[in-house]
Amino acid sequence: MSFASDSVGIVSPEKFSFEEPLELECGRVLPRFEIMVETYGQLNADRSNAILICHALSGHHHAAGYHHEDDKKAGWWDECIGPGKAIDTNHFYVVALNNIGGCNGSTGPTSPNPENDNRPYGPDFPLVTVRDWVKTQKMLSERLGIAVWHAVIGGSLGGMQALQWSVDYPDDLRNCVIVASSPKLTAQNIAFNEVARQSILSDPDFHHGRYLEHDSYPKRGLILARMVGHITYLSEEAMKQKFGRDLKLGKFMYGFDVEFQVESYLRYQGEQFSRNFDANTYLIMTKALDYFDPAREFDGDLPKALAQTKCRFLVVSFTTDWRFAPSRSQEIVKALTSNHKPVSYVDIEAEQGHDSFLFPVPLYVKTMHNFLTSSLNSISAPQTHTQTTGQGA
Repeated sequence: MSFASDSVGIVSPEKFSFEEPLELECGRVLPRFEIMVETYGQLNADRSNAILICHALSGHHHAAGYHHEDDKKAGWWDECIGPGKAIDTNHFYVVALNNIGGCNGSTGPTSPNPENDNRPYGPDFPLVTVRDWVKTQKMLSERLGIAVWHAVIGGSLGGMQALQWSVDYPDDLRNCVIVASSPKLTAQNIAFNEVARQSILSDPDFHHGRYLEHDSYPKRGLILARMVGHITYLSEEAMKQKFGRDLKLGKFMYGFDVEFQVESYLRYQGEQFSRNFDANTYLIMTKALDYFDPAREFDGDLPKALAQTKCRFLVVSFTTDWRFAPSRSQEIVKALTSNHKPVSYVDIEAEQGHDSFLFPVPLYVKTMHNFLTSSLNSISAPQTHTQTTGQGA
């Protein structure tokens, strides 16, 4: 199989093991942990061209390219990562990871618990926060020998991580790109997350989070949780254009099975998601969303929380995103400008709602590309060989 010229091609993930105990915000300690990582592009001689990609709720380390010749599904942000794309691997060394608590290779609820005869952690895996993730990402950067990131980038929950980086490690990133995100969740967003969690928790197959020990999983709960997510991630216009009121069989069936195309889509997406995503991970990720608030330790004052940041910022929102509305991005922009911080902001007209950040909307792609490459003169050229720093598992 031949890949497009702007694809990173075939990529291989690598697992990094950390044997030191990790103290978490919740007060618990992980005795050790692992992080699954993928990299694209080449690291330059002075390691100044590295970009960190922080993923959203259901994201993971496979952000671009393919895992084998016959792989038909590219990484989740393949539209934006690659030669000549928004995050241009002709210039940058891109690092994508799966956060702890995830279910795609990093230590999480499906991992063996060394304190319980190596049975899966299940519900015993501790709740983690955005700050915990950033802490482990900092540890990963040290393992990779990257002292300063050219940029930390993320959309949605990933944007929260990027913002937290600028607060916790202001000297360790030059640029911060926050896309379709928020300084904290609204009560409405927390409510959506709670509905999704309750659909999982109330599923008889959840077994108090120990479904793996019962050779089962809360399929119905995960399907409903994903349905809620899809409804809120898409705009009304996107759903109208994609489905309208089209009927699957062209006529009313006067029953409660699938009749409208949108119903068929939601059920299909929910079914696929339930097979590939861990329920305990979903609970953990949504709680991390709920807890995020970098201003919490600064008397609720966001400008005060961002006062010590030192990097340039690009903040991007989308006109039809009603889950993380443009007004939430503007809160971040106002807090930065009140501190006279270098920030660029653009509200992109796009019809895909919250999911717009995953698509190569022309103005969005150009804006991010220009922002990232505008400081290229300050970094050296990439090496002619791929970077191999770091110890795998």
